[in-house]
Amino acid sequence: MSEHILDELSWRGLIAQSTDLDALRKDLDAGPLTLYGGFDPTADSLHAGNLVQLLTLARFQRAGHRPIVLAGGATGQIGDPRDVGERTLVSREVTAQRLERIRGQLTKFVTFDDSSTGAVIENNLNWFGEVTALDFLRDVGKHFSINVMLSRETVRRRLASDGMSYTEFSYLLLQSYDYLRLFRKYGTKLQIGGSDQWGN
Repeated sequence: MSEHILDELSWRGLIAQSTDLDALRKDLDAGPLTLYGGFDPTADSLHAGNLVQLLTLARFQRAGHRPIVLAGGATGQIGDPRDVGERTLVSREVTAQRLERIRGQLTKFVTFDDSSTGAVIENNLNWFGEVTALDFLRDVGKHFSINVMLSRETVRRRLASDGMSYTEFSYLLLQSYDYLRLFRKYGTKLQIGGSDQWGN
């Protein structure tokens, strides 16, 4: 019998934070699980910072689970908050060009096919393009506590220095809505990402 995917990831030092590993293990043991990792097109190409996440998606796929690659067509135009300074906003055209270049690179890591474990690529611009700002604030924003959002380490550091725009501050809501949409469409139960994404 092969090693459990969680044991392999733990052995490799790839699990830093998790909500409930015992529940996740049960979900993984119950059958194929759908999981996702998100990639904002912050450059013309994937980069070294994406490698661990891509390899983790590939490991899950080889273990019999279904990876979803979430392309940040919407979130990539904003950029997630970083420790120092505001990100430069990127146009829709540049974001679309970058996504097209990155799409081909993804096939080197995961297999996109019609099988039960075949990877799927989704672009969050598809759903953010459908929702109005008012609907988003009313239907999504009401579920988030400003106190919790302000307690995030990145937010605290930025507010103590040069401040943070509402655009970057609201990234947490956008990423949470991504999860909701993927859960509703695919039954997605797991998001993987870097430690900087934990607060999102």
